[in-house]
Amino acid sequence: MSTKEKIRERVSVQEVTAKNNEIIVYNDDVNTFDHVIETLMRVCEHTAEQAEQCSLIVHHNGKCTVKTGPITKLKPQCTQLLEAGLSAEII
Repeated sequence: MSTKEKIRERVSVQEVTAKNNEIIVYNDDVNTFDHVIETLMRVCEHTAEQAEQCSLIVHHNGKCTVKTGPITKLKPQCTQLLEAGLSAEII
């Protein structure tokens, strides 16, 4: 096995074993589109377009994954979303 193949194999194994969690935001009848968009931009570092798309998905589908990553990074972001009044959880 060549060095290049070994590196490729190692990367593939790491990608499979890395556990990414997701922050899910749920629809509610309380928050405005503007509030959801502004909050996603501030907390999740979304662009205006990303935040708008997520808010539309939440509105039409009832929920949307707004961020993925390691639990240590997502916990404080999810807390901030909840403090802003959004319905969110980490799965």
